[in-house]
Amino acid sequence: MVGLDVSLTIEKVLHTEFREPGLAPAPLLEHLVAAGCLGRKSGRGFRDHARK
Repeated sequence: MVGLDVSLTIEKVLHTEFREPGLAPAPLLEHLVAAGCLGRKSGRGFRDHARK
């Protein structure tokens, strides 16, 4: 599994390389990464990963 930051980087590289509109990073993903929501490694992302 990879974090949202890694996913964003992969999408950016693929979009730059192939120039396919479907490979462009989703604005929500960019927003989450900019806000520090990186998935499990930060405890938040698309879901709350806080330990209970």
